[in-house]
Amino acid sequence: MDAQSIIARRVARELRAGNLVNLGIGIPTLVANFVPSDLKVFFQSENGLIGTGPIPEQGMAHPHLTDAGGRPISALPGACVFDSAMSFGLIRGGHVDITVLGGLQVDAEGHLANWMIPGKMVPGMGGAMDLVTGAKRVIVAMQHAAKGKSKIVQKCALPLTSSRPVDLVVTDMAVIGFTAGRITLQETAPGVTIAEVMAVTEADLFIPANVPQMKI
Repeated sequence: MDAQSIIARRVARELRAGNLVNLGIGIPTLVANFVPSDLKVFFQSENGLIGTGPIPEQGMAHPHLTDAGGRPISALPGACVFDSAMSFGLIRGGHVDITVLGGLQVDAEGHLANWMIPGKMVPGMGGAMDLVTGAKRVIVAMQHAAKGKSKIVQKCALPLTSSRPVDLVVTDMAVIGFTAGRITLQETAPGVTIAEVMAVTEADLFIPANVPQMKI
Protein backbone atom coordinates (compact mmCIF):
# COMPACT_ATOMS: atom_id res chain seq x y z
CA MET A 1 0.00 0.00 0.00
CA ASP A 2 1.35 3.44 -0.90
CA ALA A 3 2.21 6.01 1.78
CA GLN A 4 -0.70 8.34 1.06
CA SER A 5 -3.26 5.54 1.28
CA ILE A 6 -1.82 4.38 4.62
CA ILE A 7 -2.23 7.89 6.01
CA ALA A 8 -5.72 8.46 4.62
CA ARG A 9 -7.01 5.06 5.76
CA ARG A 10 -5.75 5.62 9.29
CA VAL A 11 -7.24 9.11 9.50
CA ALA A 12 -10.59 7.75 8.33
CA ARG A 13 -10.67 5.58 11.46
CA GLU A 14 -10.80 8.76 13.58
CA LEU A 15 -14.15 9.84 12.14
CA ARG A 16 -17.37 9.26 14.04
CA ALA A 17 -21.01 9.18 12.98
CA GLY A 18 -22.50 12.64 12.61
CA ASN A 19 -19.15 14.45 12.48
CA LEU A 20 -18.84 17.61 10.39
CA VAL A 21 -15.41 17.18 8.82
CA ASN A 22 -13.29 19.58 6.79
CA LEU A 23 -10.64 18.08 4.52
CA GLY A 24 -7.68 20.18 3.42
CA ILE A 25 -6.01 19.85 0.05
CA GLY A 26 -3.50 17.11 -0.74
CA ILE A 27 -3.47 13.87 1.26
CA PRO A 28 -6.52 14.89 3.38
CA THR A 29 -8.79 14.81 0.32
CA LEU A 30 -8.15 11.05 0.06
CA VAL A 31 -9.76 10.40 3.46
CA ALA A 32 -13.26 10.53 1.95
CA ASN A 33 -12.38 7.50 -0.19
CA PHE A 34 -11.83 5.29 2.87
CA VAL A 35 -14.88 6.05 5.00
CA PRO A 36 -16.96 2.88 5.58
CA SER A 37 -20.24 2.93 3.65
CA ASP A 38 -22.24 2.53 6.87
CA LEU A 39 -20.58 5.52 8.61
CA LYS A 40 -22.54 8.75 8.12
CA VAL A 41 -20.27 11.78 8.28
CA PHE A 42 -20.63 15.18 6.65
CA PHE A 43 -17.67 16.54 4.71
CA GLN A 44 -17.37 20.28 4.34
CA SER A 45 -15.41 22.10 1.66
CA GLU A 46 -14.50 25.57 2.93
CA ASN A 47 -15.51 27.15 -0.37
CA GLY A 48 -19.13 26.35 0.49
CA LEU A 49 -20.33 22.76 0.33
CA ILE A 50 -21.46 20.23 2.92
CA GLY A 51 -21.98 16.72 1.63
CA THR A 52 -18.88 16.12 -0.45
CA GLY A 53 -18.30 12.55 -1.54
CA PRO A 54 -15.35 10.61 -2.97
CA ILE A 55 -13.17 12.03 -5.71
CA PRO A 56 -15.10 11.41 -8.96
CA GLU A 57 -13.90 8.86 -11.46
CA GLN A 58 -12.15 10.12 -14.56
CA GLY A 59 -14.65 11.70 -16.94
CA MET A 60 -17.31 12.11 -14.23
CA ALA A 61 -16.14 15.45 -12.77
CA HIS A 62 -18.55 18.39 -12.75
CA PRO A 63 -16.96 21.81 -13.44
CA HIS A 64 -18.95 23.51 -10.66
CA LEU A 65 -18.06 20.96 -7.98
CA THR A 66 -14.53 21.52 -6.65
CA ASP A 67 -12.74 21.52 -3.32
CA ALA A 68 -11.02 24.57 -1.88
CA GLY A 69 -7.96 23.80 -4.00
CA GLY A 70 -9.96 23.69 -7.24
CA ARG A 71 -9.84 19.90 -7.63
CA PRO A 72 -12.97 17.95 -8.64
CA ILE A 73 -15.21 16.52 -5.92
CA SER A 74 -18.58 14.80 -5.90
CA ALA A 75 -21.74 15.78 -4.02
CA LEU A 76 -23.82 13.22 -2.16
CA PRO A 77 -27.64 13.22 -2.14
CA GLY A 78 -28.79 15.92 0.29
CA ALA A 79 -25.66 18.04 -0.10
CA CYS A 80 -26.02 21.79 0.37
CA VAL A 81 -24.09 24.77 -0.99
CA PHE A 82 -23.60 28.22 0.50
CA ASP A 83 -21.34 31.25 0.31
CA SER A 84 -17.95 31.78 1.95
CA ALA A 85 -19.44 33.90 4.73
CA MET A 86 -21.59 30.99 5.90
CA SER A 87 -18.74 28.53 5.42
CA PHE A 88 -16.32 30.49 7.58
CA GLY A 89 -19.08 31.22 10.08
CA LEU A 90 -19.27 27.48 10.63
CA ILE A 91 -15.49 27.19 10.93
CA ARG A 92 -14.88 30.22 13.14
CA GLY A 93 -17.98 29.48 15.19
CA GLY A 94 -16.57 26.15 16.35
CA HIS A 95 -19.08 23.97 14.49
CA VAL A 96 -16.53 21.83 12.60
CA ASP A 97 -15.87 18.65 14.58
CA ILE A 98 -12.66 17.60 12.81
CA THR A 99 -10.36 19.24 10.31
CA VAL A 100 -7.74 17.19 8.49
CA LEU A 101 -4.86 19.25 7.12
CA GLY A 102 -1.56 18.64 5.41
CA GLY A 103 1.65 19.84 7.01
CA LEU A 104 5.17 21.03 6.31
CA GLN A 105 6.27 20.75 9.95
CA VAL A 106 4.77 19.83 13.32
CA ASP A 107 6.86 20.47 16.40
CA ALA A 108 7.19 18.91 19.84
CA GLU A 109 4.55 21.28 21.24
CA GLY A 110 2.06 20.38 18.55
CA HIS A 111 2.40 23.59 16.55
CA LEU A 112 1.69 23.28 12.84
CA ALA A 113 3.42 25.04 9.95
CA ASN A 114 1.64 24.27 6.70
CA TRP A 115 1.09 27.35 4.61
CA MET A 116 4.37 28.74 3.30
CA ILE A 117 8.09 28.28 2.79
CA PRO A 118 9.87 31.67 2.98
CA GLY A 119 11.18 32.76 -0.40
CA LYS A 120 8.69 30.67 -2.37
CA MET A 121 5.56 32.01 -4.00
CA VAL A 122 2.37 30.98 -2.23
CA PRO A 123 -1.28 31.84 -2.96
CA GLY A 124 -1.93 32.66 0.71
CA MET A 125 -2.92 30.91 3.91
CA GLY A 126 -6.43 30.18 2.71
CA GLY A 127 -8.60 28.78 5.51
CA ALA A 128 -5.84 26.92 7.36
CA MET A 129 -5.50 29.47 10.18
CA ASP A 130 -9.26 29.54 10.75
CA LEU A 131 -9.53 25.75 10.68
CA VAL A 132 -6.69 25.10 13.14
CA THR A 133 -8.07 27.77 15.46
CA GLY A 134 -11.78 26.99 15.14
CA ALA A 135 -12.20 23.23 14.65
CA LYS A 136 -12.91 21.10 17.71
CA ARG A 137 -10.22 18.59 16.72
CA VAL A 138 -7.24 19.07 14.40
CA ILE A 139 -5.57 16.11 12.65
CA VAL A 140 -2.48 16.54 10.49
CA ALA A 141 -2.05 14.06 7.64
CA MET A 142 1.42 14.18 6.12
CA GLN A 143 4.43 12.08 5.23
CA HIS A 144 6.90 11.63 8.06
CA ALA A 145 9.89 13.02 6.19
CA ALA A 146 10.65 14.94 3.00
CA LYS A 147 13.88 14.29 1.09
CA GLY A 148 15.16 12.40 4.12
CA LYS A 149 14.50 15.31 6.49
CA SER A 150 12.08 14.92 9.40
CA LYS A 151 8.84 16.88 9.31
CA ILE A 152 8.30 16.11 13.02
CA VAL A 153 10.67 18.68 14.48
CA GLN A 154 11.68 19.96 17.89
CA LYS A 155 10.62 23.50 16.99
CA CYS A 156 9.05 24.73 13.77
CA ALA A 157 11.41 26.77 11.63
CA LEU A 158 8.65 27.72 9.19
CA PRO A 159 5.91 30.29 9.90
CA LEU A 160 3.21 28.83 12.15
CA THR A 161 -0.35 28.38 10.97
CA SER A 162 -1.80 28.97 14.45
CA SER A 163 -0.67 29.21 18.05
CA ARG A 164 -3.11 26.42 18.91
CA PRO A 165 -1.52 22.93 19.04
CA VAL A 166 -2.93 20.16 16.88
CA ASP A 167 -4.46 17.04 18.40
CA LEU A 168 -3.07 14.21 16.29
CA VAL A 169 -0.51 13.62 13.54
CA VAL A 170 -0.83 10.67 11.18
CA THR A 171 2.11 9.89 8.91
CA ASP A 172 3.15 6.99 6.73
CA MET A 173 5.28 5.74 9.65
CA ALA A 174 3.39 6.58 12.84
CA VAL A 175 0.51 8.05 14.76
CA ILE A 176 1.69 10.78 17.10
CA GLY A 177 -0.34 12.46 19.84
CA PHE A 178 0.27 15.05 22.51
CA THR A 179 -0.74 13.38 25.75
CA ALA A 180 -0.67 15.95 28.57
CA GLY A 181 1.22 18.27 26.21
CA ARG A 182 3.98 15.73 25.58
CA ILE A 183 4.71 14.52 22.05
CA THR A 184 4.00 10.79 22.18
CA LEU A 185 4.36 7.89 19.78
CA GLN A 186 0.97 6.18 19.83
CA GLU A 187 1.21 3.72 16.94
CA THR A 188 3.62 2.56 14.27
CA ALA A 189 2.67 1.84 10.67
CA PRO A 190 2.58 -1.78 9.45
CA GLY A 191 6.09 -3.12 9.10
CA VAL A 192 7.68 -0.08 10.76
CA THR A 193 9.61 -0.43 14.03
CA ILE A 194 9.89 2.07 16.86
CA ALA A 195 13.61 2.38 16.13
CA GLU A 196 12.89 3.29 12.50
CA VAL A 197 10.42 5.99 13.57
CA MET A 198 12.89 7.46 16.04
CA ALA A 199 15.68 7.43 13.46
CA VAL A 200 13.78 9.82 11.18
CA THR A 201 12.14 11.97 13.86
CA GLU A 202 13.88 15.13 14.99
CA ALA A 203 11.54 15.77 17.94
CA ASP A 204 12.21 13.92 21.18
CA LEU A 205 9.33 11.45 21.17
CA PHE A 206 8.01 9.92 24.37
CA ILE A 207 7.75 6.17 23.86
CA PRO A 208 5.15 4.39 26.02
CA ALA A 209 5.70 0.82 27.22
CA ASN A 210 3.19 -0.45 24.66
CA VAL A 211 3.09 0.99 21.13
CA PRO A 212 0.65 -0.95 18.93
CA GLN A 213 0.71 -1.17 15.16
CA MET A 214 -1.82 1.08 13.46
CA LYS A 215 -4.96 -0.58 12.10
CA ILE A 216 -5.85 0.42 8.58
